[in-house]
Amino acid sequence: MACWLYEGMLLFAVVFIAGWLFSTLTQMRNAVDGSRHPLLQAFLFVVIGVYFTWFWSRGQTLAMKTWRIRIVDAHGRPLSQGRALLRYLLSWIWFLPPLAVLSMFQVSGGEAAVVVFGWVAVWAVMSRFHPLGQFWHDAWSGTRLVHGDHG
Repeated sequence: MACWLYEGMLLFAVVFIAGWLFSTLTQMRNAVDGSRHPLLQAFLFVVIGVYFTWFWSRGQTLAMKTWRIRIVDAHGRPLSQGRALLRYLLSWIWFLPPLAVLSMFQVSGGEAAVVVFGWVAVWAVMSRFHPLGQFWHDAWSGTRLVHGDHG
């Protein structure tokens, strides 16, 4: 959990810089410029994907390095960029289902937070049902996390 929190702080910086770059390049005048909102979301999706794919294909992000967690394929080898990208895309299962449902309804910010965090909690508990205790996006992408100094 501490690794996730640290990763979130690092990712905040990446998103902040990418958002600033996007708004500068597109001459966005304010944060609620609705005409560029979908483009900004797509840009951030790609930037975050590049961030994780690049670091995972090298074995770990900075946060993972701090907690001595590495990511490897099912055979213990470093991830290819293709496998790292697949893991990134499959990891969106943590957020896409509740966001898709929420897009169909008018709900307050608090209600949306409860739905999203509720789904994340349920999805995390679902890893207990995997035979190896893995998160499902790892199982589906053929990756696994290893702890300690493995290489």
